[in-house]
Amino acid sequence: MERRHLTRFAWLSISAAIVTMGLKTVAYLFTGSVGLLSDALESLVNLVGGLMALAMLTVAARPPDKDHLYGHSKAEYFSSVVEGLLILVAAGSIALTATQRLIHPRPLESIGIGLAISVAASLINLAAGLVLLRAGKVYNSLTLRANAHHLLTDVWTSVGVVAGVGAVALTGVLRLDPIVALLVAANIVWTGLRIMSQSVSGLMDVALPEEEQRALRAVLDRYAESGVQYHALRTRQSGPRRFISVHVLVPGAWTVHQGHQFLERIESDIRQALSNVTVFTHLESLDDPASWDDMNIDRSGPV
Repeated sequence: MERRHLTRFAWLSISAAIVTMGLKTVAYLFTGSVGLLSDALESLVNLVGGLMALAMLTVAARPPDKDHLYGHSKAEYFSSVVEGLLILVAAGSIALTATQRLIHPRPLESIGIGLAISVAASLINLAAGLVLLRAGKVYNSLTLRANAHHLLTDVWTSVGVVAGVGAVALTGVLRLDPIVALLVAANIVWTGLRIMSQSVSGLMDVALPEEEQRALRAVLDRYAESGVQYHALRTRQSGPRRFISVHVLVPGAWTVHQGHQFLERIESDIRQALSNVTVFTHLESLDDPASWDDMNIDRSGPV
């Protein structure tokens, strides 16, 4: 599937957020539960996050241009950062409302109807979250994975809220409702920080996961057994795209054509081992001392 078609999953997230926000708001109006209000506020964040995901997936799908020769895939990280920030804002709003209700508790009304509506909304989020999570893994989209984890966190939030409101109905202890809301806020903060951490790692050009690096080194080590060497291996991720650069050292007597064909085989094997990868190889001579001066990002000295 082309990256531009991933926006349909963002539309799924937006639709689910609108429906669940409406249902949870109705549940709050029926019951007056601050826990259900916190649940509705998180759905509002889901909506904004879905809209942000739609915008960034659209940008990320654009082909390279003269100002962005490596493409626009890093736009997905901005979506995740913004969604993480929105989650933290929602958590703060929930905590403030819950604290006020903890100090001034209020009785709940029409609990049965409110809980039934909340459960229906949670099932919608569960279905949408599972679809987005699968799509995020299949298409290696950080935006879809972040959106999915947020929706699934919302499901667990709703489970806690339903349990809290149910406990109030059974025990008559009104402060259980805001206590549950505060626990919901803490869980949301954890989710937001985790999403933001993943996004910042991507923006900082984090290396490929260890499993993928092992697959990469397995390819290069096979060629090293034939007498060539490699060094200055560097990897980074940009959204779904992987970038690899490596210096390959071959006998100095090889012709340019022979060396080029050798690098073509290496690059082809790397692309077979890893998907969505751009490979940069640099040919060097085993017999030239200057070949060993570029092990670091910045060359250590003059040739």
